[in-house]
Amino acid sequence: MAARRGLREPLDTRAARLVAADLLSRRPWTTRDLAARLRRRGAPAAVAAEVVADLTARGYLDDAAFAHHWAAARAARGYGPARLRAELRARGVGTPLIDAALAALDHDAELERARAVARRRLPALRRADRVRTAARLRDHLLRRGYAAAVVARVVRESAGIAREE
Repeated sequence: MAARRGLREPLDTRAARLVAADLLSRRPWTTRDLAARLRRRGAPAAVAAEVVADLTARGYLDDAAFAHHWAAARAARGYGPARLRAELRARGVGTPLIDAALAALDHDAELERARAVARRRLPALRRADRVRTAARLRDHLLRRGYAAAVVARVVRESAGIAREE
């Protein structure tokens, strides 16, 4: 009799290790994400926890290294600290590890990264009047996770809008 689609045998420890090795060969994972993926693939929670603990003990799974790599890669793509913090938290990385990863970033370069994002974004926004352009640029930078003070400075510099108080 043919097996029904969607019904799987529960994964034993050996099969779960093979699935985990396959997943880790493609990209880094957090411990929480890998455990969830193993459970989704049919491993009981105890087996998933055992495999994740073993991989962590052997150094194949490291949330701190993941957080540092993720933060550096996403910052290089123009994302700010608030966005990075939210993304890492959503992936199950602990607050102390997030703080350490963000502390390792060059905070002086945050302003330069925000300016670079603004330079890339401004040509598409210039069709509107200056106030509307400034508002759209501000919203874009805030969504990217930059601090309000950095955003205000970049908007003033890029859009030529005088500070209104």
